Amino acid sequence: MTRRAIVTGASSGIGRAAAVALAASGWAVTGVARREERLAALADETGCDVFAADLTLQDDVDALVRHLGSAPVHALAHVAGGALGVDRVEDGDPDEWLRMYEMNALSAQRLVRALLPLLRRTSRDERTHVDALFLTSTAAQTAYPGGGGYNAAKAAESMLVQALRQELSGEPIRVMEIAPGMVHTEEFSLTRLGGDHRAADAVYAGVEQPLVAEDVADVIAYSLNAPGHVNLDLVTIRPVAQAAAHLVHRGPLTPRD
Repeated sequence: MTRRAIVTGASSGIGRAAAVALAASGWAVTGVARREERLAALADETGCDVFAADLTLQDDVDALVRHLGSAPVHALAHVAGGALGVDRVEDGDPDEWLRMYEMNALSAQRLVRALLPLLRRTSRDERTHVDALFLTSTAAQTAYPGGGGYNAAKAAESMLVQALRQELSGEPIRVMEIAPGMVHTEEFSLTRLGGDHRAADAVYAGVEQPLVAEDVADVIAYSLNAPGHVNLDLVTIRPVAQAAAHLVHRGPLTPRD
């Protein structure tokens, strides 16, 4: 039986890589993102169903539910989110911080509220487990200077995931959290730094093999493809060069004598 996954953030980066990886492993994928032209390219490449939506808008989330109709939904992989700015707490723009909260935490809540009934219906009708997977960040685990707004937004999303897992105790619903560290994608740092290519490139300068989107997508695909009784509550994934959020080795990784 083909399982269906809803993958958000599917127009670029980790979300797109996750949609590709899941489709390659036999899932029927509905890719969701704001940019229609990028979704069209994903559909052409993979055959995925796609739907354009801004997940910070309730009307768009409701439209997604109508798009899905009566089709079974076996998994939600909520990858969409992002960071804006690197301001100190004292200098932060409250509107920018609110936007990050909406992009990360509130979008997750809107999707749970909208899609949980569909997941439950599939689980009941097919007598199978279903999944809710969320991409958070190591920024949810450790604060760092200039990260206060993103730290707060991702920590809120992580707390939502943990509360949801407890609230669904006793139901055949896996709730999983993937928390990446440094991932070199084409847009994350560029968006965060206001389109400054030089500053975005400097984030990864000298780092030997930072993670790429496909590395995280592999973990997402493994999590959803694991046997139904296996729940990966929290997976933290970093490149070897990043020992902690604040400790990144720049230069070759070399063995000691």
